[in-house]
Amino acid sequence: MNGNRLIETLRDDHETALSRLGSSKALYALTGGEMDAPAVRAAASDEAETAARLFEEWAETEDDGDAAGLFSVVADAEADHRAAIESDEADPDTDRAMYETLDGFERTEERVAGLLARSLVVSRLAGQMVGFFVGSADTSSADAFRSIRDDYDDQLDRAAELLDSVCDDDAAWERAQAAADAVVEAAYDQYVETLESMGVKPKNVC
Repeated sequence: MNGNRLIETLRDDHETALSRLGSSKALYALTGGEMDAPAVRAAASDEAETAARLFEEWAETEDDGDAAGLFSVVADAEADHRAAIESDEADPDTDRAMYETLDGFERTEERVAGLLARSLVVSRLAGQMVGFFVGSADTSSADAFRSIRDDYDDQLDRAAELLDSVCDDDAAWERAQAAADAVVEAAYDQYVETLESMGVKPKNVC
């Protein structure tokens, strides 16, 4: 196993979940059905704030210097995302299932794999936000979310590279994969539960 192979494995094993998490229904669920620009910006700002808090804490508590450095970079990027989004309606939701799952990781390989999986999930959602603002003829906002998506893709690559150094045996890779699986599953379970609570069937992708 290596970092890039783990990405491929996640994409294969969670193909349906990741596809749905990158659909318009995922954006609908995230905004509580309010598909307008302020709601989308608020949801994105909440995401950035919640992530910034988590990765800043990881940077402060992580023993591995390289991992701590990456977590610090991600925390700073999320703070920049929050500033770029410029939402007056944000209300950070620290109870999101994906972040509750991430918050439970203590081993370095679990945290780095969690970051990797989180990057896969949020990159797809950022793509939906790009499409939303393109459809709204808001070029500036679409460009801002393209930049955010690019950051997520860069974080994915950096996490994959770091896993190659922090996972030094098969047991470590197994823990890393289990952590990554748990992150995607938590995000997807919340997506399904949110849509079902709104009376929407989550199975069809649109």
